[in-house]
Amino acid sequence: MKHEFTLEFWEDDGWFVGKLKEVPGVFSQGETLEELEENIADAYQLISQDDRAGNHPPARTKGISLEVA
Repeated sequence: MKHEFTLEFWEDDGWFVGKLKEVPGVFSQGETLEELEENIADAYQLISQDDRAGNHPPARTKGISLEVA
């Protein structure tokens, strides 16, 4: 089954780094944009498998204050 996502990416020290905007926590990198796309797909698959299998404890949240310069 195919799903459409938005890949937000940037270049950092010669690497393409990116994340899926719709899925917090799915980040990856690659030497090329094509490699980033392959790696982000792998990262999504891994996190999806963990979610389906229930391989992680329940998430908790906490409010924090950050000083921004």
